[in-house]
Amino acid sequence: MKQALISLLIGFSLILTPVLSNAEQAPAKVVELANSTLANIGKDPVIVKAVKDQNDKGMSLDQIKAKDNEWKDTPGIADYMKSIMESECGRHLRGIQESESFYAEIFVMDNQGANVAMTDKTSDFWQGDEAKFQKSFNNGNGAVFVDDVEFDDSAQAYLVQVSVPVIDGDKIIGAITFGIDVDQIQ
Repeated sequence: MKQALISLLIGFSLILTPVLSNAEQAPAKVVELANSTLANIGKDPVIVKAVKDQNDKGMSLDQIKAKDNEWKDTPGIADYMKSIMESECGRHLRGIQESESFYAEIFVMDNQGANVAMTDKTSDFWQGDEAKFQKSFNNGNGAVFVDDVEFDDSAQAYLVQVSVPVIDGDKIIGAITFGIDVDQIQ
């Protein structure tokens, strides 16, 4: 029993380690939100289904990178971007976003870091080369990641990106990132 408790505590501290390393940059309320509410959204059935469906498509990394280049070269919002925003999961994310004033943006990624759904156009399609995906997907092990607070020009607000794994049962299948307006956190 004692050994199981020690293992549990070590495992719990490993999950929290990425959060605590940036905690000094994020208000305590954001860290609390990340480890409770936001982590649970990563288990939402609508989000899980969308990520599973995207993963089942089996896109190669070369296909994802080609889409990423097209994405970055496209001004405005093209129809294929709009379809990600207006999908069932995109509409669901918009409902989550509208539920709290501090949600500036929300987007979901598959097991390679490619966009699955989003509330607003992201600057690129592939997040797989960025800390938000790498630290929250964590090679399929999952972790909560709270990034540094930064001024976001498009939102004209100080935002912190919080990323959590998308979890299907006990398997990490993707990640979700929330742009949190730190001035709106109560």
